[in-house]
Amino acid sequence: MSAPHGKATSPLRQPKAVWAVAFACVISFMGIGLVDPILPALAENLHATPSQVSLLFSSYLIVTAVAMLFVGWVSSRIGAKRTLIVGLAVIVVFSALAGASGSIDGIVGFRAGWGLGNALFIATSLAVIVASASGGFGGAIILYETALGLGIAVGPLLGGELGAMSWRGPFFGVAALMAVALLATLAFVPHLPRPKQRTSPLAPLRALRHRGLLTMGIMALLYNWGFFTMLGYAPYPMELDAHHLGLVFTAWGLLVAAFSVFVAPRLQARYGTAPVLYANLLGLSVVMAVIAAGVATPSVVIVAVIVSGAFIGINNTLTTQAVMLVSPVERPVASSAYGFLRFIGGGLAPYVAGRLADATDLSIPFYLGAGTFLLAIPVLACGHRLLARAETAGADAEPVAPALTRVGSPTVLGTPPVIVAVGAHDRAAAIVDAAARLAEGTGSPLEVVHVRQTAVVEGQAVRTETDEQARTAVTAHLDRLAGRGVTVTGQILTSVGDHAAAGRALARHATDAGARTVAFGRSPRGPLAQFADGSFTSALIHDAACTVVLVDPEAEPRPLTAATLGDLRARAADADRLSGR
Repeated sequence: MSAPHGKATSPLRQPKAVWAVAFACVISFMGIGLVDPILPALAENLHATPSQVSLLFSSYLIVTAVAMLFVGWVSSRIGAKRTLIVGLAVIVVFSALAGASGSIDGIVGFRAGWGLGNALFIATSLAVIVASASGGFGGAIILYETALGLGIAVGPLLGGELGAMSWRGPFFGVAALMAVALLATLAFVPHLPRPKQRTSPLAPLRALRHRGLLTMGIMALLYNWGFFTMLGYAPYPMELDAHHLGLVFTAWGLLVAAFSVFVAPRLQARYGTAPVLYANLLGLSVVMAVIAAGVATPSVVIVAVIVSGAFIGINNTLTTQAVMLVSPVERPVASSAYGFLRFIGGGLAPYVAGRLADATDLSIPFYLGAGTFLLAIPVLACGHRLLARAETAGADAEPVAPALTRVGSPTVLGTPPVIVAVGAHDRAAAIVDAAARLAEGTGSPLEVVHVRQTAVVEGQAVRTETDEQARTAVTAHLDRLAGRGVTVTGQILTSVGDHAAAGRALARHATDAGARTVAFGRSPRGPLAQFADGSFTSALIHDAACTVVLVDPEAEPRPLTAATLGDLRARAADADRLSGR
């Protein structure tokens, strides 16, 4: 299990097991973009039409979609490590077979096997990384997000370089790299206990009976239809060789990664999930229409595809957040149901696009993709109320909204408390102690709120702590302070993915409790991570009716406002640059 209260706070200070799986994640996330630069070469060398070549996407994604329904069932019976190993082994075998194949039909079939291995791998990799991390879950999540970004960005680049030598190169390259990852996983990843509760293979399908999950899943299906139409067919009108196609999709991948990690959370905190998704889907529709209208002009297609990376990065993050927010089922089950629908959309799109292109011309599939992006907007609107309730956590909110669970005795009635919010990291005790001194100075009781999150990354969700670990962390704070005569109580704030929603929930609780002050410490993950997930801080400052202060164990508490938050981030970044971090 992870050690959320360990001493290592740097994301780089992780055991070999985490690095082994992170490396495998990079190669896995390369899988889709890797073949983009060689699509025209495959068509030419194997005497295949673009519609035949597009089946590489369809077979891969449809098998991945169906397999997502059974991965939880498999993992709950053989354990996460064995599931990971089986997935890696299947990818090694089928990617090598695809490279050795001499026909397009053979490659399409072997890509289907590759999709099975990919489903087994991606559905368990995040959980294994978090469970194996010794530097706290925050560092593990950073590594997973970094692996995702690297895979998306480097996949097309590597595919272009290897594809420039031979169309077989990318397939053999994946097989070799995944073989290294397989050996590292066997050597370094420890045995992980099986889940206490086994998952039924029908659970994801039953979960789709919930209106919110089904609505967001259909929206994701339509979005992925447009996305994979572009991914599968945009290389042809660009009229570039494999090397230059790789560079184009690398630029696209860099925008996907940057906007997914850094921009999407900020937009979500400022405007809310649904409004940003409406605007983003409309933007994608416009970009897709531009590709369709300019399909005869390679430069137009190239620029439009690169620009689409910004919209896709935002959409990938917020669509997953929306699914998790409105899903009143276990997070792994919601992930499987969502994965099934989105991969089905991605798998059907290239096949239909190929049929349309053969029967009409190359612009029609792109116009259809623009239409599916537009159609996703009214589908999302059908679940708008559910999503808004989950985000605001009103009285009739969905059960996945941020929730507070009391630990210990209630706060002294009639006395405004000081509330301190902390996460699971090694500085938590020092931050709580600093807040206790602040409370003692004002004659106030202290309430410790331990923020326990479910990490949500690229369609996968995993709990960063068990109920027992979170309760143990809070109890340790209470026992330590009670021994010093501090009047103290505790709460556990459970949140799913959306940092801003957790910040708003804490602000409402502070208002209900009549809190004098809400305190929090500087993120142990550094200024970049603070910027990426600072929506918690922003939402807390914006919604809190009382004073919000930054507590530093080595300095006086600093009151924060929305106006001073930017200055705080700038100073933190300057300090890190001067210290060489």
